[in-house]
Amino acid sequence: MLNYFLHNLILMRILLIFLLTLSSVFSVAQTRLTIVELNAENLFDTRHDSLKNDYEFLPDSPRHWTRTKYWQKLNRIGQTIIACGEDSSGWTLPDIVGLCEVENDSVLFDLTRRSLLRKARYEYVMTASNDTRGIDVALLYSPFSFRLIKADTIRVIPMKEMRPTRDILHVAGEIESGDTLHVFLLHAPSRMGGELYSRPFRMHVMERLCSAIDSLRSAYTDPKLLVMGDFNDYKDSPSLRLLYEHGLINVSAGVKGNNGAKGTYRYHGEWGSLDQILVSENLAYVTKVCLF
Repeated sequence: MLNYFLHNLILMRILLIFLLTLSSVFSVAQTRLTIVELNAENLFDTRHDSLKNDYEFLPDSPRHWTRTKYWQKLNRIGQTIIACGEDSSGWTLPDIVGLCEVENDSVLFDLTRRSLLRKARYEYVMTASNDTRGIDVALLYSPFSFRLIKADTIRVIPMKEMRPTRDILHVAGEIESGDTLHVFLLHAPSRMGGELYSRPFRMHVMERLCSAIDSLRSAYTDPKLLVMGDFNDYKDSPSLRLLYEHGLINVSAGVKGNNGAKGTYRYHGEWGSLDQILVSENLAYVTKVCLF
């Protein structure tokens, strides 16, 4: 059973939570995982990286991005992740958290070792892509419920007129039931310049993702796949339709929250969903959606 919840997040962003219950074919036991996808909204440290355009998030920038603001943001993110573990059956931390818009290893270290999450004992992996601003994606995971098998970066080589973008993170792990779960986390190119102008860039990223998924399916029999992140596209966009053609099902499409949420963000009073969660068919049909 897959359950999805929506939570209010900073800057009118909504959080997608994903509860996954798998039964092993060798046992009657069930494994329940809580998986979270969260856009951290520019989680930068306060130091300049000479190789990146991170000037917007420095103490002397117009944002006045100070250590105080930085630590406030870290702890708010920690509070949000901790709150994701609260449900009617008790309290537990999420097993896996996918984060978009994180700058580097330093912010991940501070988040997992020095913020409110320091006792959660999360491990993490992240990309080191060529994005000009220096933002990447990262996956936090509990080693007690998700045993890391491998983590690799799927490099996205820019096409003509396309700026360097975030690479795709692929993480495979064994869960308690003995099943292997393959998680792909991405942050697609933005709509800067307009949807039509930027559409080929997002299609290019999805084609790279589909190629990786096809390779995985040729190597393993019916692998369990989960793809999540900030797609910068909507459920009916061409880039999402390409993923549907490759056998992925958008289980976050059209979900609504008991709190009135009708998407993953709200802008000028209008709801929309640029964050998406897709799964392979062997997971989708044991899904139940519940949002609040």
